[in-house]
Amino acid sequence: MSTQPILGIIGGSGLYEFTALKDVETIEFDTPFGKPSSPVVIGTLSGKKIAFIARHGIGHFLSPSEVNYRANIYAFKQLGIQRVVGISACGSLREDYAPGHIVVPDQLVDFTRGRERTFFTDGLVVHVGVADPFCPELSRLQSAAIAEAGGTVHMGGSLITIEGPRFSTKGESNMYRSWGISMIGMTACPEAFLAREAELCYSIMAHVTDYDVWHVAEEAVSVEMVMRTLAHNTQIAQLAIQKLVEKLPDETTCDCTTALANAVITRPECVPPETLERVRLLVGKYLEP
Repeated sequence: MSTQPILGIIGGSGLYEFTALKDVETIEFDTPFGKPSSPVVIGTLSGKKIAFIARHGIGHFLSPSEVNYRANIYAFKQLGIQRVVGISACGSLREDYAPGHIVVPDQLVDFTRGRERTFFTDGLVVHVGVADPFCPELSRLQSAAIAEAGGTVHMGGSLITIEGPRFSTKGESNMYRSWGISMIGMTACPEAFLAREAELCYSIMAHVTDYDVWHVAEEAVSVEMVMRTLAHNTQIAQLAIQKLVEKLPDETTCDCTTALANAVITRPECVPPETLERVRLLVGKYLEP
């Protein structure tokens, strides 16, 4: 690679047919946390390099609970990437976020269970702040890019991540609505939190595929419905990514790059050497003199 990628994309395998992507190369990665969901595809878009990982693997064989979120984020960190966009399908929990629309959420609720949700274990305790889980700078630029690409975009809203892979019951869907939550998905957590631990800017391009199961005037969510809407939105998603790449400044102005500056609580001399070796890329600058 002549230069490092400026943007990492985690999304569906449809982006492998990204016709505007030039000089494409595929790299097999291994990380201290295992292999990413797919080989990393790197190519040039509008004169700049970007990288892509298929979150569910090529051919979509990994369920939301089986995705190696840690390896995906770590691989982008190894590449020197600073900004990451997660492209996800979601169900709408409000009338005005209609199927076919795209949402850039600003809040996140974690309702998952049993997923590996931190890089820092085995003798190293890190309490990262995620009051605002998405990068405001990247989210703003992404929202503008989607609008320029012709998408109907909503900026803001809370996204709840459920374990899956099943869809919600009507009781669950209506409970989430009563909490004031805007959207429901299966992959934002722990992806967003791991990106913050890796000090990466992260935002989500959430494609509304359905009204979940709460909307009595609409048919209940199904796999066929989700795939139909995603196929329709693929062109907008690709153009929005291209517009975003053209907008990205060379330097960030947010606090994402220093998220761990005051988060490490374990004294450096107490961290086991093997633990430090595993996460040196992420936290070495705060633990080593």
